[in-house]
Amino acid sequence: MERKQLLEHWLQDQFPAQPFTLQPASADASFRRYFRATFGDRTFIVMDAPPQQEDCTPFLRVAEILAASGVHVPEILAQNLDLGFLLLSDLGNTTFLQALNDQPGDASQLYGEAMDALISMQLSHQAENLPAYDEALLQRELDLFPDWYIAKHLQADLSEQQQTVLRTAFARILQNNLAQPRVLVHRDYHSRNLMVTSPNPGVIDFQDAVYGPITYDLVSLFKDAYIRWDEEHILDWSIRYWEKARKAGLPVTADFAEFYRDFEWMGVQRHLKVLGIFARLNYRDGKANYLNDMPLVMEYLRKACERYRELGPLLNLLDELHPVESGQKVGYTF
Repeated sequence: MERKQLLEHWLQDQFPAQPFTLQPASADASFRRYFRATFGDRTFIVMDAPPQQEDCTPFLRVAEILAASGVHVPEILAQNLDLGFLLLSDLGNTTFLQALNDQPGDASQLYGEAMDALISMQLSHQAENLPAYDEALLQRELDLFPDWYIAKHLQADLSEQQQTVLRTAFARILQNNLAQPRVLVHRDYHSRNLMVTSPNPGVIDFQDAVYGPITYDLVSLFKDAYIRWDEEHILDWSIRYWEKARKAGLPVTADFAEFYRDFEWMGVQRHLKVLGIFARLNYRDGKANYLNDMPLVMEYLRKACERYRELGPLLNLLDELHPVESGQKVGYTF
């Protein structure tokens, strides 16, 4: 029996003799699928996570932690872990990305609310129970860049010298990342995973949460792969977050310049990883639409490399891999 039929039978067991319709609710970069089940004037979200590829347990654990922190997440209404089905409350169908594309003037309010929710998450006392965002995991993520972006997407082979440059850059990036204070990290805290709700925002796609660097989710939010903001906005919002975080007692550095440097170096790690993931989604999973988001991510990466002398060799390597762009400075015109 196909999974959708299994899902429909499971829903019929949850709501005996109640007719419903089932429609796709959102796309996901993993094997998970989401459907919106409509029962008259009521709607629910159903997660289909095939047990062979996905484990629902982290989603349940993190949902409980976030809810206890005062973060608005879907309520778990029913579950069957053997089949890989979860019935969730519906947070609506308007993402921050959709809202911002329709009404960009609402950005300051939406991002202010997203910062407040992030701080609530980061104050969680249960974060240490999550998997560690340790050196091994950060390194595995960085390795996606040479394995998928360079080898598969660019069809390039690095020379020994280029491999040394990349290894040295990775070591410097990891040194910075691992020295940062640690908190709960959502790992994909951006405009596609924040829903416009009341209270705002509704937070989804949090099952990969870890205990790691404090600037990570802020990079996901402000240097978003799916929506572009100019440097002035990013800097202003970063200052606002830093001030709120200090007031809340989070372990941010007392010097904003040092904090912003950590933020940018964390961004270098994330953007290298994301370029690798987007390439993998295309070449392994057939999800070609992610290729359209690569240029903005590369732009973020190059800008950060230009600003820090220690990352100069990495920037030179990027120039060598993209010879058409070699010698061109990335400007701040959006």
